[in-house]
Amino acid sequence: MYLYRTQVGIRFINYVGGKYKRTLSVLGFLGVVVGYFLMASMVYFLYQLLYLYLFVPEAVRAIKIPPLMPLIPYLPEAFKIDFLPPFYFTYWIISIAVIALFHEFAHGIIARRYNIKILTTGFGFLGPFLAAFVEPDEKQMESKPKYQQLAVLSAGVFTNFILAIFFFLLLSFFFSFAYIPAGALFNTYTPGAVAIENISMIGGKPLLDRTEGGILNLIATNGLTDDLVLGNNESTITLTNIVDDSGNFYYITIEKLKLQLDLEESEYVFLYEDLPAINAGLRGTIIEIDGQQIVDYDDLARIMEGKKPGEKITLVTKDVESETILNYDITLGMDRTRADKGVIGIGYSQNNEKILGKVVDFFNFFKKPATYYEPRFNGDFVLFLYNLIWWLALINLSVALVNMWPVAIFDGGRFFYLTIWGITGNEKFARFMFKAATYVILLALVLLMVGWFRALF
Repeated sequence: MYLYRTQVGIRFINYVGGKYKRTLSVLGFLGVVVGYFLMASMVYFLYQLLYLYLFVPEAVRAIKIPPLMPLIPYLPEAFKIDFLPPFYFTYWIISIAVIALFHEFAHGIIARRYNIKILTTGFGFLGPFLAAFVEPDEKQMESKPKYQQLAVLSAGVFTNFILAIFFFLLLSFFFSFAYIPAGALFNTYTPGAVAIENISMIGGKPLLDRTEGGILNLIATNGLTDDLVLGNNESTITLTNIVDDSGNFYYITIEKLKLQLDLEESEYVFLYEDLPAINAGLRGTIIEIDGQQIVDYDDLARIMEGKKPGEKITLVTKDVESETILNYDITLGMDRTRADKGVIGIGYSQNNEKILGKVVDFFNFFKKPATYYEPRFNGDFVLFLYNLIWWLALINLSVALVNMWPVAIFDGGRFFYLTIWGITGNEKFARFMFKAATYVILLALVLLMVGWFRALF
């Protein structure tokens, strides 16, 4: 790494660190508390990630991102990830500038609060990757009480943590100002649980061995593929037909059927029920039913509440990507739990029980569930700003967490070392624990990469 040292900002650091000592003492204390919280959180997350990457390969295949990945432009595009917004070169430059500037200046300001001299500031370059640094006098730093050193070390991550909260709040305010609800979303057709022992036919082939192995063997032996086309020329989907002993029809893709059978041993599989939406190949955002505008999922539920089975409706959707308006004439099916209620045959699954679902929900706490939003004005510019704020919030939180890993190269390494030394009073033991923690986490990272490679390749 090439380091470019300057004196830029030192006068500002000296001024703030010397003038607001009482305020900085309070912030330094809060930084230490938050530092311990972030370190504990990161250790817990590492445990969760280890379990995920080693024992839940289907989740790894869905996430796709390697567990060790530098912050690079076009990351979502590189891995074809659909649950992250685009991450362009502009976002990369702005994010690094904001994060590094605040992180490093926070270290310097708290260091000056405790009369530790700042020697230089500057930038680091490792190929296309950028970094910033504030260099304190290490001898003065090491001579200070352990608590003061902890305050200096945690100042950067504390600042990133506060910035993450700030950008999350800014994101919610910006979204409320710049977006309006404009339709109801669905991401699944109505599923039904079907006992494997009750399945009589798959893709037109009789199932004789009614077990998980029997289904997989039937698929492999006959080379079954999705060859059933539902819908019309304007909107079609391709699936496989499954029939049970009662003559009920269900639909699924061969891939999703095999995935269910591979995941865990179960007596049931979940298949799409034979309802109007799937037969019509319904897709897009629902914006109108029988001339009534749909602005969110609550609107959809309210309008559908009075509908009866067999009733005909005209349903309008919008394909957001192509800006195409699609029209469907649908005869409503019957809800199996309420014989007097007509249904379209769609649903919205949030996957709250999965780590990824929880993360996505956390970042979208200000949105109504299953609701599509449109910009109020200048859509491209609004989307650019929204995604920029989103990445600033996410990356600040990520930097705060990662930097508190008890590993030698991070702030958390020395933070952990000083903590053990302070608790035990034994510097030799603290050094041993510091090295041990580093090696344990490095081993965990290797295992994460092994789990990722095994799941995807």
